[in-house]
Amino acid sequence: MNLIRYEPKAMNFPLFREMEEMSDRLNRLFGTWTRPLGTKDEPLTVSDWTPSVDIQETENEYLVKAELPEIKREDVKVTVENGVLTLQGERKQEKEEKGKKFHRIERSYGSFVRSFRLPDDVDESAVKAEFKDGMLNVTLPKSAQAKTKSTNVAVT
Repeated sequence: MNLIRYEPKAMNFPLFREMEEMSDRLNRLFGTWTRPLGTKDEPLTVSDWTPSVDIQETENEYLVKAELPEIKREDVKVTVENGVLTLQGERKQEKEEKGKKFHRIERSYGSFVRSFRLPDDVDESAVKAEFKDGMLNVTLPKSAQAKTKSTNVAVT
């Protein structure tokens, strides 16, 4: 005997389609918070969408990589102030034009803000940012003082 999985979406019932659309709208609505409760390292901010970010560390620097597809360089702002790195910008939505209509819009558009508390060993005066092919790379060099900090601990 073969079991057939019941999938209401496949049956194309209007009620289930409406429920799925409502679920999608709610997910987009509640997905607008970059951090629902805020954290010590990333303060609470509200955005239309949140770009994905990777943070790496080497011996000499930290590297923050942010995915910002279809965003122009002039629509991105990077600031470092009081030990906090802030990335902000906007992804603009295409307008419907004559002869072109949208059947589905799933990508998020609008403004974004991401803030990260920097470690104490970052040299804020030497921060560099590069934007290329939809990727924002922010290089945060470690200060010379932090590199030379080395403590030998005697083992008893």
